[in-house]
Amino acid sequence: MSSRPTALDLFCGAGGVSMGLHRAGFDVTGVDFRPQPHYPFRFVQADALRLPFRLTDFAFVWASPPCQAYIRGGSQYRDGRHPKLIEPIRNMLMAAGVPFVIENVPGAPLRVDLVLCGTMFGLGIRRHRWFEGSPPLAPWVPATCDHGRRITGVYGNAHGRAGAWSDMLPSDAATWSREMGIDWMAPHELTQAIPPAYSEFIGKQVLNGWRSSRSVGGASAPPEPFHVKRMKKEPPGGDRAALGWGRKVEPSD
Repeated sequence: MSSRPTALDLFCGAGGVSMGLHRAGFDVTGVDFRPQPHYPFRFVQADALRLPFRLTDFAFVWASPPCQAYIRGGSQYRDGRHPKLIEPIRNMLMAAGVPFVIENVPGAPLRVDLVLCGTMFGLGIRRHRWFEGSPPLAPWVPATCDHGRRITGVYGNAHGRAGAWSDMLPSDAATWSREMGIDWMAPHELTQAIPPAYSEFIGKQVLNGWRSSRSVGGASAPPEPFHVKRMKKEPPGGDRAALGWGRKVEPSD
């Protein structure tokens, strides 16, 4: 069994958040209602609001509800076809009493503890995201936004041409992969992801907070690891930065 504290990634998609939590030091399980063949860790296909296990079996929960209903501007539909799930997810997590983070786009109904941008991590994307934590997250960021940096726009189709603004990086799969820090996803999956750098940064903050609390006799250690049955398929990718290119992250038994 893994000695790492366990994390649950709700609405995990193809695993951008999960990879960052793994790099921070968590043993991660992802949940999504759609199959995710490229997801690199343990995966459970389920409705995030009707889970087949207890939230309290995990030390930490991350939730990234669909953002389409909250996007400001653009060509998003406003006729109610996109669900608004932040409030029910928050209510569920608060009732469970587990430490959590909810992530979404600017304009979402979150208490904004922290705002991150890809350029803070030296990435050629902006992709601003808001974060609400319980306990609240510290507002410190790794750097200020560098909006003079050349970026690519990771949305729509990877058409290979330059972006809408002058001097943008190309919108092709290789550029998207490089600037997101993600090398295991298809282009359509990249458009729905956030860079692992975001969740790694926050995951380390959470773990450091627990360690500091224990060192002064505060909060107790997180729960013992909870393990879901191993995936039938081996994961297709892993933490290449930590383990070497081309090697897989093996889920714990």
